[in-house]
Amino acid sequence: MTLPHSPGNVGEPRPPQAVEVHRLEHRQEEEHKEERQHSLHMGSSVRRRTFRSSEEEYQFSAADYALAAALALTASSETSWESQLRRQTSVVELEERGQKRVGFGNDWERTEIAFLRTQWLLRQRRDRKALRRRMEEKVREAKELRELCSGRGPWFWIPLRSHAVWEHATVLLTCTVLASPPPQVTWYKNDMRIDPRLFPAGKYRITNNYGLLTLEIRRCTIEDAATYTVMVKNAYGQASSFAKVLVRTYVGKDAGFDSEIFKRLMFGPSVEFTSVLKPVFAREKEPFSLSCLFSEDVLDAEQNIQWRRDGRLLRPSGRRQILYADRQATLKVSCAYKEDEGLYTVQVLSPFGLQEQSAYVFVRDAAAEKPGAPGSPLNVRCLNVNRDCLILTWTPPSDTRGSPITGYSIEQCQGESGQWVPCHEAPGGTCRCPIQGLLEGQSYRFRVRAVSRAGSSLPSKASELVVMRDHDEARRKTEISFDLGNKITVSTDDFEEFVTIPSPPTNVHASEITDAYVVLSWEEPRPRGKAPLTYTLEKSVIGSGTWEAISSETPVKSPRFALLDLEKGKSYVFKVRAINQYGMSDPSEPSEPIALRGKPGTGVTQERGAGQPAVWQCALGTIPSSSPVLGQFTVPGLRTGKEYEFCVRSVSEAGVGESSPATEPIRVKQALATPSAPYDFVLLNCGKNDMVIGWKPPKRRGGGKILGYFLDQHDSEELDWHPVNQQPIPTRVCKVSNLREGHFYEFRARAANWAGVGELSAPSSLFECKEWTMPQPGAGHLPDAEVGAPTIHWSWAGHRLPHQCPRGRL
Repeated sequence: MTLPHSPGNVGEPRPPQAVEVHRLEHRQEEEHKEERQHSLHMGSSVRRRTFRSSEEEYQFSAADYALAAALALTASSETSWESQLRRQTSVVELEERGQKRVGFGNDWERTEIAFLRTQWLLRQRRDRKALRRRMEEKVREAKELRELCSGRGPWFWIPLRSHAVWEHATVLLTCTVLASPPPQVTWYKNDMRIDPRLFPAGKYRITNNYGLLTLEIRRCTIEDAATYTVMVKNAYGQASSFAKVLVRTYVGKDAGFDSEIFKRLMFGPSVEFTSVLKPVFAREKEPFSLSCLFSEDVLDAEQNIQWRRDGRLLRPSGRRQILYADRQATLKVSCAYKEDEGLYTVQVLSPFGLQEQSAYVFVRDAAAEKPGAPGSPLNVRCLNVNRDCLILTWTPPSDTRGSPITGYSIEQCQGESGQWVPCHEAPGGTCRCPIQGLLEGQSYRFRVRAVSRAGSSLPSKASELVVMRDHDEARRKTEISFDLGNKITVSTDDFEEFVTIPSPPTNVHASEITDAYVVLSWEEPRPRGKAPLTYTLEKSVIGSGTWEAISSETPVKSPRFALLDLEKGKSYVFKVRAINQYGMSDPSEPSEPIALRGKPGTGVTQERGAGQPAVWQCALGTIPSSSPVLGQFTVPGLRTGKEYEFCVRSVSEAGVGESSPATEPIRVKQALATPSAPYDFVLLNCGKNDMVIGWKPPKRRGGGKILGYFLDQHDSEELDWHPVNQQPIPTRVCKVSNLREGHFYEFRARAANWAGVGELSAPSSLFECKEWTMPQPGAGHLPDAEVGAPTIHWSWAGHRLPHQCPRGRL
């Protein structure tokens, strides 16, 4: 509000400070007055408040002008001490506010500086603790390494050396030994301990200067010629070194290396045979022995007496013993085989050279189980041993007893079980056969029977025990030597990258071709990854344009496979695929055309389609009479869903014979496919850190046998899935170990057949890893029973179960 000024109002000039104070007071009074009026107007329910805009003209009365003039006069004359007091009070308040603001800023700056200083001190203290901890750890590791390196058994860096000295001379035997802690040293002469106190003064002098061991023998005589041995021993082991001392004299032949003393020391006493080694006539499956007598005892008989057969050194084995007692050497064989036949020689080392005697051992065939049956095959050996296959070779029997060999029956024994099982049959014209379907890591032995029209022979001598393993594993490993004989083995498999789907194999070729089979070989994919690989093969007849999967009873793990069902006269090409737990690779490049050796035969087929007339065709293949799978033939180029009938005609030099009766119509089914996913996972048992999981087989097996399953696990507190097994599980139950108690796990699986790895199943329900403490149920105790007309009630242990039984029968 603006106060009006009257023209007649003339006042005296006022001080500016008084005017300012007066204006402030007047403004506060105006505000209080307006607040009171506003509260009155809002609290009244009768009167209405009216508002005027700034544009409306306000009319002042004469009383208003008089009041304004009085107020102006009062303000101009006001010079009271109250206004000065208020002004001073306001100045003092402003100064205090400024001082408080400055003081607050200084306190905050000091607090910040103190905080930064404390932070720097804490960091410095933490760094010092970390440095001290690291230093203590390094000191501890260095101490452990020093203790480990220092704690070592004795080892001769420089062994003793033999000496030949003249009589009355001095000889010094020295050697250097490394050991920690320092070892105890003992010297021996011909196995008798040397004590310098028992000999003349100055005869022997023994020193040990920080591992340099010396034995000084002064004024040597003939009696000092002997074998000297030094034995060192500490808490970590012992070691020894020996040397011979030869003392030569000046008396003719008794001096130098021609002396009898030297010969006796180097070669032992003179040994001569006092009996003659006689020939032996033995029979298969029966024992025999060879023995001879000597004039004197043979020193170190096991090393100096040697037995040989046809020039090959013989060593003790499970059925062969080499004995020496009472100047008699004996060779005993508990069970003779035809392979034991040959020229046997016994050799012994003497001062006059190597002495020997020889005799021939004849081994006759054992009596056959059936009259006229041939003898046993010889020299059964295993070649080209791989993970799951090998090549078995043998020699035909020495006596066929007038009946030609028509075939061979091969038996195998796994490990030391002693159970011989027939595993393969080979035609009579071959002495070499591939054996497939073996288990990796298992050991096998093989034996062979010869078969003729008269019957089967006795089994041959078993082959040496072989272990199925990777043929190329040794080439992928490198040994690095360090620290006096220790070695570190590094394998290239450790540097393989993570590979999901493998690459195709390469260099598919035939490594061996015979009249009966073809051995197909290839190279592993690069990179191969760390997951185990298996392989599937496909073949195609040249000109047919179709590919057919080659079936096998067991997965192919080795990069080679023997094909036994090929037809002579046809050329084939082959492809190979690699399979791991993640899937199947693309097919390899086709191999070069491959065909068996020999002349072909013929056969015929009939194709019958739906609603079409029968049309006979000549099959694109032959069945030779010498085929290893006689009476079987693989017909390529057939169509899925079609029906076929087959008949056979024989072929000879006179021509082609009549056709055999036709077979029943045979419908060609779809080829193999990957199986569907397993389902319905259940928890069969649960321990503290393991679970037993079971599941149902796939609904679709893909036309082939399920070879196994791959199981994955997932912890509910983690993100990734982890594989449980690397090799396929043949059963539908798997025990999962190394789990954490109280955690929840879910599982999924995939099935595999010959076509590859199938679909991934849906995750199972969450199973808690918590040990089952509920006792296993057993048979209940039935103390009494109540029989009614149509019902019988059995009671036991507080339970009562009704069971319906017709006419009271149980």
